[in-house]
Amino acid sequence: MDNTQFGLLSRIKYPADLRQLRVEELPEVCAELRRDIIKEVAVNPGHFASSLGAVEITVALHYVFDTPHDRIVWDVGHQAYGHKILTGRRDTFCTNRKMGGVKPFPSPDESEYDTFTCGHASNSISAALGMAVAETLKQQTAQGDENAAQKHVIAVIGDGAMSGGLAFEGLNNVSSTDNNLLIILNDNDMSIDRAVGGMEKYLLNLDTNETYNRLRFKAARWLHAHGMMNDDRRKGILRLNNALKSALSHQQNIFEGMNIRYFGPFDGHNVVELVRIMRQIKDMHGPKLLHLHTTKGKGYEPAEKQATVWHAPGKFDPETGERLSEDTTNLPPRFQDVFGETLLELAKLNPRIVGITPAMPTGCSLNIMMREMPQRTFDVGIAEGHAVTFSGGMAKEGMQPFCNIYSAFAQRAYDNIIHDVAIQRLPVVLCLDRAGLVGEDGPTHHGAFDMAALRPIPNLTIASPMDERELRNLMYTAQLPDKGPFVIRYPRGRGVCREWRSLFQEIKVGTGRRLHEGNQVAVLSIGPIGNNVAKAVELLSMMPPPLPGITGIAGMNPVAHYDMRFLKPLDEDILHEVGRKFDYVVTVEDGVRNGGLGSAVLEWMNDHNYYPQVTRLGLPDHFVEHGTVAQLQHLVGIDVEGIVQTLRAIRL
Repeated sequence: MDNTQFGLLSRIKYPADLRQLRVEELPEVCAELRRDIIKEVAVNPGHFASSLGAVEITVALHYVFDTPHDRIVWDVGHQAYGHKILTGRRDTFCTNRKMGGVKPFPSPDESEYDTFTCGHASNSISAALGMAVAETLKQQTAQGDENAAQKHVIAVIGDGAMSGGLAFEGLNNVSSTDNNLLIILNDNDMSIDRAVGGMEKYLLNLDTNETYNRLRFKAARWLHAHGMMNDDRRKGILRLNNALKSALSHQQNIFEGMNIRYFGPFDGHNVVELVRIMRQIKDMHGPKLLHLHTTKGKGYEPAEKQATVWHAPGKFDPETGERLSEDTTNLPPRFQDVFGETLLELAKLNPRIVGITPAMPTGCSLNIMMREMPQRTFDVGIAEGHAVTFSGGMAKEGMQPFCNIYSAFAQRAYDNIIHDVAIQRLPVVLCLDRAGLVGEDGPTHHGAFDMAALRPIPNLTIASPMDERELRNLMYTAQLPDKGPFVIRYPRGRGVCREWRSLFQEIKVGTGRRLHEGNQVAVLSIGPIGNNVAKAVELLSMMPPPLPGITGIAGMNPVAHYDMRFLKPLDEDILHEVGRKFDYVVTVEDGVRNGGLGSAVLEWMNDHNYYPQVTRLGLPDHFVEHGTVAQLQHLVGIDVEGIVQTLRAIRL
């Protein structure tokens, strides 16, 4: 342990140790914590700039509040690396995001200090309110005294997450439910890309005088001490106060308009001042919102200057700020970049095409079109349901929206897909990026459920390209007339085709293709996982025959391989061919087995009186943890080795 560089931090294993320090020592704790995050993430990549920006908030919270008895609910978790280091995980933080190591986001399964799962944005206020109300009810039941000491509950939410509808639903309920919730608004004018929307502009302009807040707090405390402040009077005084302040300032505070006490904005990097403010307001009755201005990437100049790039920068030299990227000259492109480049090409050919994304223009490469056609691209903020319904509205009036959402986040728009697109058969192209196993971000981010969830919905076409050329042609096909709502799913990472640009060709909806002839077993795959199948089939064709007396798969051409392309509608010509010819079928998909391609094939075979023995390979009926994509594919048996083993185990 370097006691020179981390003299104070080396003495802190848990927040109780932090609370033994003098408040004057906290700025040095913050400096050391920031250096530790930089040192660790430089060699073990993860989410970087957000955690640097939240260091002082993290230290102040654990210093003022009695965690884990008091509950801190983080929103998203990108900002929580400092929290992990201060809560017993500093010695193991070098394993962060590695298979079997520290989890990528706070998780109650890992630590009692992690109070709630926080992989997707905007859920912290609702979850924290539920905890606060539950604690009140438990206290009343146990002691019959509603004023008995309770756990403090704090929600920490970023300004980008405040654009999510769930955050507003939570705020609405906070305002009408008896609770003492404290909401920390970490306002850095960023989500991953620059935050957008009316709420972001509102927060930039919002101001409340600190002296005024201090005087009001003292007055409220005096009234309460003299028995003049009950709940009804408090609400009445708040309403009168808010009305007078709005009249004088010509500005309505949206939070106080909802009877949520507002404090701020304050400097979120002055840890001593944060401790003072939090101590003042922690025991105030009723809901409170503390608005803090922070800088994403604070304390590391390259990250401060380019916060989007440094959200998750990969490995870098902590001294120079040079990002250590691999040489990609001869590598295939990333699927997301093929999407971005192809969308721009199509938009130049089709003036009806527009691009929509919920806060991920860089992540999904919509920024490629955004640079050239800003008037035809829309970042709607962290609002997946709105993104889909907004796309439906545009489609209703003759536009051709390409709505790009990460698969795991599209789960939040399920009703919108059904109610606002599918029922009306509107021509929205829903591009699901990061489909399948995504790697180190873990179970909250794996795109595991899209095929199983979307397959039962009428009017949808659902397709997955095996490679980049197929992605281009599916995108071209989807924007042709009369195609209706069209879902295209593709994974995170690189494809297999270095020469991927080609003339656009329409792919007939509901058609797959036979990639390899065989006479014993048929393998049906969908999407890029088919490349693993192709390699497995090639390996099997080169293996020696099985031992005498064992009739297993090996040698010659025993395995036929079909790329189904479409989950809905299925290629019935292929399925009839397979049903007539093969007694053994293996399905392979990068999604949950339950309800996906394998289930669809079984249902079809049964409905058409074919009864082959079907083995389904895919994600199991439990949440798959974090690790590299290769490690996780091996874990669930859909890597080349796993597919070969499954095929060789078949006894003919």
